[in-house]
Amino acid sequence: MNALTLLLLSFGLAMDAFAVSLSCGICGRPRHWRLPVRVGLYFGGFQAVMPVLGWLAGTRLRGPISSVDHWVAFGLLALIGLKMIHESFTIGARRFDPRRHKVLLTLAVATSIDALAVGLSFALLDGGILVPALVIGMVTFFVSCAGVMIGDRIGSTFEKAAEILGGLILIGIGLKILLEHTLSH
Repeated sequence: MNALTLLLLSFGLAMDAFAVSLSCGICGRPRHWRLPVRVGLYFGGFQAVMPVLGWLAGTRLRGPISSVDHWVAFGLLALIGLKMIHESFTIGARRFDPRRHKVLLTLAVATSIDALAVGLSFALLDGGILVPALVIGMVTFFVSCAGVMIGDRIGSTFEKAAEILGGLILIGIGLKILLEHTLSH
């Protein structure tokens, strides 16, 4: 996977975290740098760990499904993308306290489930995981920090658009994988 594709994938995965970070900024009313960094560490950390877990699971499944791995990768990314787009229309900003550990832990797990499936895709495509996991985690960290700060300033105006964009990016990457594999054979 080239650097541009990895960056697009990372930003696509980070859009869930960005949308939730906007809500954290709206509800948490950060007065200083602590809340943005804390949210970034939770979300970025989980976004970095989950692809590794998915990759580990996927390496065990690679042999039996190698003939359809490109379809599985496309299907997973397309489903994740469609889910993100669907959720952008059905879930509004919620009132919660993002300064609480339990709330941030729950949100971090919920926003990183997609990264687990992406890690599975990497294993099926016989790709490495350490560099992608680090890039995904770092991009999510910075996007989440920015989301909290932006949410504090502008409210929930762009939350829906961010999730839709993230979903479209993931679907596009899935299509790219599918087309590259089918056209090369």
